[in-house]
Amino acid sequence: MNIAYYMPFKPMGHPNPSGDLVTGTELYNFLEGKGHTIEQVSRFRCRWLYLKPWKLVQLPLEIKKSMNRCRILRPDIWLSYHSYYKAPDFFGPVCSRRLNIPYILFQGIYSTKRRRSMKTWPGFWLNRRVLLAARMVFTNKRADRHNLLRLLPPDRVCYVPPGIHPEAYRFDQKARQDLRESWQVGRQPVVFTAAMFRPGVKADGIREVIRSCAVLSAQGTGLKLVVAGDGAERDALLREAERALPGAVRFVGKISRPEMYRYYSAADLFAFPGVQESLGMVYLEAQSCGLPVVAYREWGASEAVIHGRTGLLATAADKETLTANIEQLVLDKDLRKKMGQAAGEHVRKTHDLEKNYTIIEQTLQDIS
Repeated sequence: MNIAYYMPFKPMGHPNPSGDLVTGTELYNFLEGKGHTIEQVSRFRCRWLYLKPWKLVQLPLEIKKSMNRCRILRPDIWLSYHSYYKAPDFFGPVCSRRLNIPYILFQGIYSTKRRRSMKTWPGFWLNRRVLLAARMVFTNKRADRHNLLRLLPPDRVCYVPPGIHPEAYRFDQKARQDLRESWQVGRQPVVFTAAMFRPGVKADGIREVIRSCAVLSAQGTGLKLVVAGDGAERDALLREAERALPGAVRFVGKISRPEMYRYYSAADLFAFPGVQESLGMVYLEAQSCGLPVVAYREWGASEAVIHGRTGLLATAADKETLTANIEQLVLDKDLRKKMGQAAGEHVRKTHDLEKNYTIIEQTLQDIS
């Protein structure tokens, strides 16, 4: 197949990393790796475009540029990744109609509450038109599938579980020994957390883990907290952590994704609340390396973690339970081992990207 590819929210190669950027890039790489000709036909961002008239006037020219690329590519199908109220896909429906090819959307989101706000009302209706134009909408969240079925018939909505390459996230005993020796933790349980230190829910999530570990440490629970990530809130988080957990916390900086398996391997459990996380690939990565997960259940963690089997999930309104769940896994080595083993098996069985994205490939071939 020849595939015209577009990411309305954030194009491939964008300097600000995110889970959506990883997922969109991996989808592109998967299809390219299967021998299909796929091209990102525009890097134009649609984020809050309807609130930016100075950018909106650029749209006709950018669409024309995409059409010129498509005339060379001669695509059989148009595939866009991620359209929602904040970044509705202005390109896919228009270009696919002009090219007379099917328009397919992966990670389309339908959230009716966005029509209640003056700021998001235009985005809701624009995105609704995008969803109605799609021949097929794939989603990797069960909650999003439920919402999409309020608008689209079942034969135009397909749930595909989120996936990673499990072979890239396997337990490494040598990495565990080397890192733990450098951290001087001995036999102490290591709680690992990771996120970009952006202001808002990301940095606040790290703060919650710091607070929980500080409570446990004050109660005499021996543990070490290791924090991976970087960003604008780094200095503030570092100061807070050193006050709350003197001598029991280590910041390791931003770790490249291919190196993360080493840090998961050196830890004993992974904790991150995941407030407003659409998914959180770290939950899959950590489990693949044999770590049980502690998080909140309301958002993306519940898509990846099986409560009571591969980790422990609390409600966001109950921060004490988040702390208690960390404590339970810190104190119970047998439970950590049992859940960690189940977590690795769960990812390999349910969240293998190669298996799951084959569903997308076969559907695209059938439609084209």
